[in-house]
Amino acid sequence: MASLKSVKTKITGVKKTKQITKAMNMVASAKLRGAQSRMERFRPYAVKFQDILKGLAGKIEHSAHPLLEKRGAPAACGIILVTSDRGLCGGFNAGLIAAALKTARQKQAAGMKVKFYHAGRKGRDAIKKHGFEQDAAEHFTLEPLDFQVAGQLGETVMAEYLSGALDEVLVIHAEFVSLSRQVPVLRPILPMALPEPAHDGAKEAEEYIYEPEAAELLAALLPRHIKVQIYRGLLDTSACEHAARMAAMDNATRNCDEIAASLSLLYNKTRQSAITTDLIDIVSGAEALKG
Repeated sequence: MASLKSVKTKITGVKKTKQITKAMNMVASAKLRGAQSRMERFRPYAVKFQDILKGLAGKIEHSAHPLLEKRGAPAACGIILVTSDRGLCGGFNAGLIAAALKTARQKQAAGMKVKFYHAGRKGRDAIKKHGFEQDAAEHFTLEPLDFQVAGQLGETVMAEYLSGALDEVLVIHAEFVSLSRQVPVLRPILPMALPEPAHDGAKEAEEYIYEPEAAELLAALLPRHIKVQIYRGLLDTSACEHAARMAAMDNATRNCDEIAASLSLLYNKTRQSAITTDLIDIVSGAEALKG
């Protein structure tokens, strides 16, 4: 049976760990409120921006802008993987990395070259171990998170798409569903998905008057649309990270309570056993003196 000193040391260690996990839970909860608020304010804007761009793109020829042009046989795919910079958030990063690796292997099986671009250190470090090509630039951090990060990533992938180095670009990020549920999402951003032609009898979309012309307006807005969709992924992932960390630290705090309770029981049993052994020795000694 373990000694009283070793059990007491373990109890002290578990209680200190509980203090850390409880503090991290509170910090994650505070950060989540801000991240969730930013995400909820920006998401409708991103959705509406995409709808407007699709409406514009549907009025012009697909070849009118190089970012709309679909290439016959794609040979290279760029994947923007958005993860967290730090761990201690359960299986949050593992799910995103698994989704990214699955997509990359499917593209490779289709004969395509795959290149990764990263926002978040955890994804960069994990993908490096699997031998996929990665962007030579330093990875982008999510803290502090601003639109400049999405702008730099967007400029990088658009430049490579226009040069022919990439034929399609995907973003893999976490989508915030609820505090207890965050799911990996794959979102194609290049080439931009265009609406299907209206079928006979289908309700026609509302007509708008554009000034300047639709093609000129699309050329100005399309690059920003790419950055907006990337930024949406960054905001969602940031909120998901804090929610996942809050849940993980809450579970860790409860586990600390359970371990401390079991160790306290072991301590009491060990102490009682030591007392019983001492009493037996005393009684045995007294009986020996009588004899």
